[in-house]
Order: sequence, then structure tokens, then C-alpha cells
Amino acid sequence: MSWTRKILRVNLTEGTCTPEPLNMEWANEYLGQRGLASKYLIEEIDPNCDPLSPDNKMIMATGPLTGTMASTGGRYAVITKGALTGAIACSNSGGFLGNEMKNAGWDMIIFEGKSPEPVYLYIENDLAELKPADAIWGKSVWETDDLLHQIHQDPQLRVACVGRSAEAGCLYAGIINDKHRAAGRSGVGTVMASKNLKAVAIRGTLGVGNLKDPAAFLQAVSDGKAVLAENAVTGQGLPAYGTQVLMNVINGIGALPARNMKDVGFEGAENISGEAMHEPRPSDGKPNLTTNAACFGCTIACGRISTIDKGHFSVANKPEYWGASGGLEYEAAWALGADTGVDDLDALTYANFLCNEDGYDPISFGCTVAAAMELFERGKITTEQTGGVELKFGSAEALCRMAELVSKGEGFGVDLGMGSKRLCEKYDSPELSMTVKGQEFPAYDPRGIQGMGLSYATSNRGACHLRGYTVASEVLGIPVKTDPVVTEGKAELVKAFQDATALVDSSGLCLFTTFAWSMENIAPQIDGACEGDWSVEKCLEVGERIWNMERDFNKAAGITGADDNLPKRLLTEPAKSGPTEGQVSRLGDMLPEYYELRGWTTEGEVTDETRQRLGL
Repeated sequence: MSWTRKILRVNLTEGTCTPEPLNMEWANEYLGQRGLASKYLIEEIDPNCDPLSPDNKMIMATGPLTGTMASTGGRYAVITKGALTGAIACSNSGGFLGNEMKNAGWDMIIFEGKSPEPVYLYIENDLAELKPADAIWGKSVWETDDLLHQIHQDPQLRVACVGRSAEAGCLYAGIINDKHRAAGRSGVGTVMASKNLKAVAIRGTLGVGNLKDPAAFLQAVSDGKAVLAENAVTGQGLPAYGTQVLMNVINGIGALPARNMKDVGFEGAENISGEAMHEPRPSDGKPNLTTNAACFGCTIACGRISTIDKGHFSVANKPEYWGASGGLEYEAAWALGADTGVDDLDALTYANFLCNEDGYDPISFGCTVAAAMELFERGKITTEQTGGVELKFGSAEALCRMAELVSKGEGFGVDLGMGSKRLCEKYDSPELSMTVKGQEFPAYDPRGIQGMGLSYATSNRGACHLRGYTVASEVLGIPVKTDPVVTEGKAELVKAFQDATALVDSSGLCLFTTFAWSMENIAPQIDGACEGDWSVEKCLEVGERIWNMERDFNKAAGITGADDNLPKRLLTEPAKSGPTEGQVSRLGDMLPEYYELRGWTTEGEVTDETRQRLGL
């Protein structure tokens, strides 16, 4: 069955930890992780609640394949009403915590209420208790992780925690596990800190078993691993360069946004690319990249571990940053680099270290700094607001200084911690915020990749590449090649990617497997592990059910079809140069067809017929 059939309910207000049986009827309809936890959240909270009030709940959830032998089966997710967006939030993370939670015997942990004092949750198999967090409150993620290992004297303890940015109220703070893996987007860490919950520390030794058909499961897993190994992306590109393999590729096709998306294409892309991370630095002869790394059970190993030049201005007098830590991935390198106009690889790495150390999303941070740089360029803010910093595009020093301020919630870092939407509204320039539903864009310009514009606009958690990654088809030709600047057929493509992604996110597997796997590879693994019939058709229906359920929650929270939009800049300002010169996003050509394919009204509302068909 692969589910443990147990959830832990933690009432922070009362200080209680109570086990409950998993609702297996819901598990059969929503599978696990993103889908199942969202079902619990939606049933238990008022969609109009303040995300930072005790009325909001936060759920940490595994999927049924988490902790199994399935390649990449180490994922867990955090589901809540997002602090940044007010929409439903599901932020997915790798590393080792998901496996540890499953091995301790828990499918999900539901946090409700608010503790009167800072606490952390300690779990050792069936033992679960809240402990005072006096010694770790106010500490960074790295300090918190080290202190909890010292307190419990267990090197195998796995820790997920928030940093100082979340405590200071940064609206895009994440939850960091294993020091540099993150449930990073939408402000899930901000919600955690608002509950006076600093950390979750887990040790599990029970193992994961009870597979429905062990022989069939192991065969499906073995077949899947062979496919991953033979694929050019999962077997070669990602292990060698990580997601940073995309920097030069996306820039080359004219779809890399730059300088708060004023430009499409960045002349410094090669300097901050995956290839550049491999090159020895002239200053010390060592490359930025130290090694690659894998999450639990992963045969791809796309993670980056990097080291900064000891003589670099950012760390020259800070030996605590001379050791290797989580390196740049593509989205972070773009947001911290191309979007701010900075092509100093070590400066980007330092800012990324700070995002890991103090637990905030490098995508939202970089994009917010980029918006601030354009505000500075236009005279909307001055050195009076920035504490004397010349906040100019291309300034590596300014980028690093802003990261330090956001980490501690000091000075102009408080404004930056609001996110791009609120920052630009504060300084009377809402049009400069490159966001959808309040969440900052990832690293693909909708003027150069049309399907991604539709995917961003309709995403249930705001602008996000991981809710319908049509780049796979439009750029990489997976599973079929489509023209990135053509709108025909993109509505169907986006819907298919969104539904499939919802299912993968609910399984406990990593989405990167889908560069090589189709649902024909994934469904047999779920079917071998989980009771019931998990055909390809059922899996895709579950994904569609999850998508529509999330949409209904957002509607109840006040987010409507009018929010399925893109910033005016992307719709009206053509790309100035490069392969996509003259292109704008033609969202309006795709949206009506998308609504029709979804079975929604022309205003983007789920119809009763669609709800009935999906059992909502």
C-alpha cells in the first residue's frame, strides 16, 4: 500500500501531537503529497483566512513513493495558503527529510493554531513532541541545523527549519531542509514562522514497506532507472551541469529575460552558466563547482555544491563562507544574475548561500531586487531608501548588500521582503512588478516561449515554471517538439503538462524524471506500490482533479479569471533584439481555448459539469 496510513496532527496552540488514520478514500482520489494534502487543507480552512493568522494551517506531506526504491523517491511538500500570494501554495523539496518522515511512519503532519512561545517539533518514529525553541529562535538555518544535531546527538537526524528572514516577516521565506534543499516558493516558511514553529527534526528507523505487488513495483522501478540513465537530459546533461545546463540554451533561443524583463537576452549569460561553473577561476585556479549531489534515492544527481573564491569581495573577510555549500541552479542564477544584470558568478553564489542560510526564495528575491533597480533607475527610490547603496543594474555589490539586508530583515531589506508586487505598489509603480497572482516570474520569457506565458497566467500558485513546464516540448523537444513562438496547440499542451505535473507532485517523485519518463513509466510504479488500479488514465484524471480542486479554492479566496494575466510589459513591449525580436506574448489567443479544454466558463470558472465529472 506504501502509504503509512498515519498522519500526525500538531495543535500548536494547545501543544499537542495526536496521531490519526489517513483518509484512504481521499488517498484513492488524490494519491498523496500535493493532491492529498491540498484536499485536507481545503476541507479544514476558510479560503478567506489571513495566511499569517492561526486560522491558516500548514501541512508537510510525503507521497506514496517517498522513501521507496523508486528513483528520486525522496520528495516531500509543504501545503498551506501562501503568505506571498493568498493562493493555495504547495512547495516541493528534495533532500532527505521526506524519506526520514516516511521512515518514521508518517504520511503527513498537519500544523494548526499558533504556539504561544517558539517551539520545534521532534519526531522519533512514534514519539512526537513539541520542544522549546529558545536556543534556536533568531538563528540562521545553518546554525539551527547544527544546534539541533548537537542537542540530540544524532548524526542521522534530519532537520527542516526557517531562518531569520521568515522570523522577520519576509513574505517569500521558505523552509530549508538539509541546509540547502528548499520548499522555497510562495512564502510557506513565512507561514511556519508565524506559528512560532522554528523547526521540524525527524529520525525514522521503521522503513517503508507494504507494497501492493513488490515484484511488479521493483520491475517498474528497474525499467524506469534504465530509461533515466539512457536519456541525454537525465543521464548526461543534468548530472554534469544541473539545471544550469539551460542558461546558454534559453539565452540562445531568445527567451532569457533580463533587467526586470525589460530585455530578452543577456550578454553576460555565458559568465553565469553551468559551463562557467566548471571553468577554473583566473584568481585561484579553482572552479566555482565543487561537485554534484543527489537527493535521497536519486539516480540523476542534479544538485550543485559550490565554493566561492576566498578573495572575492563578498567573502574576503568572512571565512564562514569559504566552505562548500549549495550552489546555483538555473532559476536562482537567472533571477540573481540576468534579471539584475549581474554576471559575477561568485557574487551570485554568495547571494544564493545567503538565501540558503536564512531561508528565502532566490527567484522572488532576485526579481524583487530587479524591480527595485528599475525603480531606482526611474528615480522612484533613491539612496535615502537603500541606505546609501547605488541600486543599479549590473552592480554585484548592490546585489550582495541587498541579500544581507533581507537575511536579517534590516533597512531596505524590509521593503524587499514584501516581494515585487507590494514593493512596486508602495512606490507607485505597479506596472514594474513582473508577477502573476503576486508571485515573481521564473527564467523563461513568455515573448520567446508562448506556452510558458499561458502556463504562468493560469498557474494556481502564481507565476511558476513547475506547474506546466512546456519548455520541455517548446525548447527541448520532449515528448514532441513544438515551435516556441507559435500559439496554436499550446492550450492543449499546457493542460496536459499541468495535469501530469499535479500527479507527479503527488506521488513523491521528482518532476525532473519527466524529461525522460512519460506516464507510461510512472503509472506502473504507482500501481505496483499502491492498492487499487492506477492506470495511466486514472493517474491523469487524478492530476486533473487536483488542478480543478486548487482552482476552486483560489476562486473562494477571491482569485478569479481576471487574475489569469501577465504584466502589460510582456503583452505590449516586443522583444528588442535577438531570435525573438518583435515578439510579444499572445496570451489572449490561447486563453479562451484553454478555458474550453478545461471545461470552464468563458470567465475561467469551474463548471458544475466538470466538478461532477471529476467527483469534486
